[in-house]
Amino acid sequence: MATACGGGGGGGDSSNPTAKTLVSISLTPINPSIAKGTVQQFTATGTYSDNSTQNLTTSVSWTSSVPSVASISNAGGSNGLATAIAAGTTAITAASGGISSTTATLTVTPPTLVSITVSPTNPSIGIGATQQFTATGTYSDNSTQNLTTSVSWTSSVPSVASISNAGGSNGLATAIAAGTTMIMAASGGISGTATLTVTGGGSADNEIPITVNGALCSGNSYLNKPCVSVTVCTPGTSTCQTIDDILLDTGSYGLRIFKLLLTVLPPVTGNLAECIQFGDGSSVWGPVQTADVILGNEPVVTVPIQVIDSTFGARPARCFNADTTPAAAGFNGILGVGLFTHDCGTTCVSSANNGIYYACGASCSGTTVPLSSQVQNPAALLPLDNNGVLVQLPSVPLGGISSVNGKLILGIGTRSNNIPSSVTAYSASSTTGEFTTLFGGRTYNSFIDSGSNGLFFTPPPASQLPNCTGANAGWFCPTSTLSLSAINTAASGTPSGTVPFQIGNFTSLTVNSFNKAFVEIGGTFRGNFDWGLPFFFGRNVFVGYGGSASSLGSGPYWAY
Repeated sequence: MATACGGGGGGGDSSNPTAKTLVSISLTPINPSIAKGTVQQFTATGTYSDNSTQNLTTSVSWTSSVPSVASISNAGGSNGLATAIAAGTTAITAASGGISSTTATLTVTPPTLVSITVSPTNPSIGIGATQQFTATGTYSDNSTQNLTTSVSWTSSVPSVASISNAGGSNGLATAIAAGTTMIMAASGGISGTATLTVTGGGSADNEIPITVNGALCSGNSYLNKPCVSVTVCTPGTSTCQTIDDILLDTGSYGLRIFKLLLTVLPPVTGNLAECIQFGDGSSVWGPVQTADVILGNEPVVTVPIQVIDSTFGARPARCFNADTTPAAAGFNGILGVGLFTHDCGTTCVSSANNGIYYACGASCSGTTVPLSSQVQNPAALLPLDNNGVLVQLPSVPLGGISSVNGKLILGIGTRSNNIPSSVTAYSASSTTGEFTTLFGGRTYNSFIDSGSNGLFFTPPPASQLPNCTGANAGWFCPTSTLSLSAINTAASGTPSGTVPFQIGNFTSLTVNSFNKAFVEIGGTFRGNFDWGLPFFFGRNVFVGYGGSASSLGSGPYWAY
């Protein structure tokens, strides 16, 4: 019998599967915006026929439609990295094997601020000095720009140094007290810093010695003459000279020095001249010239001063009795530290017929003068101690003494040596600097004037104040020293206060006497009550500048 053996066989599909293909390319990010000078990384993602995806950033070919706006790299290691070149827009695409990507739009904005550098980085200055800081911004395109006037400046310790945000002085730090402070410049969330160190400096930096008929005065000095020294320099240089025998005058404004004493200033080239007429009938005449001035150990101040020169130009007839020499005047110059910054102010800005300023050519005629060109009180232009002055002179006994030493202290309440104590402030007129004095039933317009060497007023009939005779006519000569009093009242009407004073016999006091400092001398002055130098003996007298403030109030004011 035959048998059969069965076997099974297996078979399968012998056809090849279809390979996946690239269908599309997408880019990310799709609409980025970057600043000029920065970069943007793009990524290319491929989608295939089987819906799978793959990062193709390093294998596609990248293009930018506007290469001048942004370039894009095909280099190994930086494929798809766009670099912003200029503000604008460009289309970024990627391609591979005939397949092009969707388009990404790259917007390039102007460069953005990346950092701020403040310079100098670690300066050191003394109390009262200033330091100019500069802020430099670095932008996203590596460009730089001076931002000093546009940043916001701050000082971390304002009691050590302040810093200005005011137009024209942005970034100017003023040292107030010893210590350190961080100076910061900021803009739009970006900031930079520097460290400012203020060294001790000491209170003496703002002190100027005064001698009444002492070592700082010339040998031909008249009675009760307060003298100081002032340093004058060629502008912008260290070529300087110190001049003594400068009359300290709280009744005028600005520095005036005789030409023959000024060896450091170049010849006068301008035609602006000035006449200042004084209560005794004399005057000073001469051109206006810019100089660097140093008071005490304070920072230099660049300021117009008057060069006293009676021969300058064709002096107008209304400027009479002009002092010709220091010997004739009795001083080498005048330092006016009175209530105001400018010696004429807005009157001379608007009116040519002001009787003070003249334009000189073949002749000299009245002229208007901007504030910046007027002679100015240098003490009011100091960076720190600029709100007034304090005059300190000791008491003088009846009968007088040979000389007196005191101090002119710059600033009011700005340092430990000029803080007001036990004084009363009397507001003064903002135009004349005067307040009122009541004496013997008569009311006077009055002022406090260290440049006048006596107490000057027209006495009421019942005052028992006869004038001297002979060479001393004009001075008072009572038969015995009189103890008197007057009432001073602020220009605002309050406060009022009694001022005791004494008047002696001028002839008896001065005949055959070596004494030159007297508290009890006075004379006749028409109209006003002039509280001259005798008023200062034994008092702290503050002169508060108009437009400035202190703990005593806003100037102008007198305080004692």
